[in-house]
Amino acid sequence: MTAIALTKPADLRETSILPGRGGFFGQLSDAFWRHPKLLLLLMLTPPLLWLGIIYIGSLIALLLQSFFSIDDFSGLVNYEFTLATYAQLLSPTNFDIIVRTIIMAALVTLTSAVIAFPIAYYAARYAQGKWKALFYLGVMLPLWSSYLVKIYAWKLILAKEGILTWIFAKLHLSWLLDGILNLPIIGGNSLSVSYLGTFLVFVYVWLPYMILPTQAALERVPGNLIEASSDLGATPGQTFRNVLFPLALPGIVAGSIFSFSLTLGDYIIPQIIGSSRLFIGQAVYAQQGTAGNVPLAAAFSVVPIVIMAVYLWLAKKQGAFDAL
Repeated sequence: MTAIALTKPADLRETSILPGRGGFFGQLSDAFWRHPKLLLLLMLTPPLLWLGIIYIGSLIALLLQSFFSIDDFSGLVNYEFTLATYAQLLSPTNFDIIVRTIIMAALVTLTSAVIAFPIAYYAARYAQGKWKALFYLGVMLPLWSSYLVKIYAWKLILAKEGILTWIFAKLHLSWLLDGILNLPIIGGNSLSVSYLGTFLVFVYVWLPYMILPTQAALERVPGNLIEASSDLGATPGQTFRNVLFPLALPGIVAGSIFSFSLTLGDYIIPQIIGSSRLFIGQAVYAQQGTAGNVPLAAAFSVVPIVIMAVYLWLAKKQGAFDAL
């Protein structure tokens, strides 16, 4: 009995360790099991190479071009370090493009936040079951259709002979539409060739990116805080200012990252719907392609990068990344 008891643990140790699997794939599987970090390294290498070489590498190569200049006589790139290209951004024409784009991005972001908040609040506080599923379907459905199809559809809606003009005419409000189109700066021959039309399409396209983070932030607001605020005698306005809005602010800032940055870099919407005045995205496209001034196009592309770097730093301080 003693001999059996002494030999039994040894037998168990021998049988508890499975023999290695044969073949190349079996040995490879055993190696991954023994060295899990090796498997992690192999899985991360392709995306890191893509991000580091293809994306970041090409971006750095483009940004380096901004420190070169164009020879006025030959039109060729002069590969000597200079800040003259950045000085061109301060010219009245180019600086006007930068200011115009920033103002448009800020207005689109602010309007999207105002529209998104009540929608997100209803979904977070009252929508349950199939109604919440319907909410997500309604918000996400526009994102499933083609980007260009949506823009050209809005081109038809906002055109002088479009459905919006027809609705104003049927309601005997053509005078109101004409008055809006006659406004300086934002007006035009029709909404489809005005800043107001560009603004409306920007808000429509980027609104889902504002609704979802805001709704996610409002979901985390405990309902008993709102009830406690009411029990302590706060008015609905005071509850909103002192309780609801501060807690929802990270989600709003997170949504603004999308709407603001996407508006800064977009060139298709202003190209199809809007006036002939350029935005940053159009300027980069024009200088890169038509004009062949790659250094100036690279300098223009630095502007939204710098703006978004500062904006992301401020957003991080507001805890916006916690709501993503």
